[in-house]
Amino acid sequence: MSDIGLFEAMYSARALRRLKPDPVPDEIIAKILDAAVRAPSAGNSQHWFFIVVRDAEMRRKLGLIYRKGSDIAKAIYHARGRPVHMTDEQYERMMSSGAYLWEHMGDAPVLMVPCLRDRPPPPREVLPPAVQAIYQQELVYTDQIRGASIYPAVQNIILACRAFGLGTLITTNHIRCEE
Repeated sequence: MSDIGLFEAMYSARALRRLKPDPVPDEIIAKILDAAVRAPSAGNSQHWFFIVVRDAEMRRKLGLIYRKGSDIAKAIYHARGRPVHMTDEQYERMMSSGAYLWEHMGDAPVLMVPCLRDRPPPPREVLPPAVQAIYQQELVYTDQIRGASIYPAVQNIILACRAFGLGTLITTNHIRCEE
């Protein structure tokens, strides 16, 4: 595929929920992962890893877990109701495409799962007294910003997929069933 410009990729990337079953070559997966790891991260910690799932049976199993989490999401969406910026038709189209994804996640040819490694703060007793005094606040802060380092990597994945003409989306329904 010919290169597209950065702004074209940003302006035209969409959350695509009806994914084609076409195989994705290893060299494209490698380039997408290379784009991901070049993203900025807090303190350049890069405390992430990426699981690439191609095995059909594993994708099917993950699809079932995703479906379970999506049942919860569906209930939340319905209880919350249509966002004010959407028409009834737009909301119904979004819910319909979401329902399709919920049923077919395991059919995608590749699932790429970005994961954060736990990065606990140092023990309270090794910190200066002023920081020890606000240690609980620091724990809350750390929890609040936890995803800040991985989301730029995920955005790079989305843009790289768009540049290669691949459909993709970021979704978190499966996290409801992470254990």
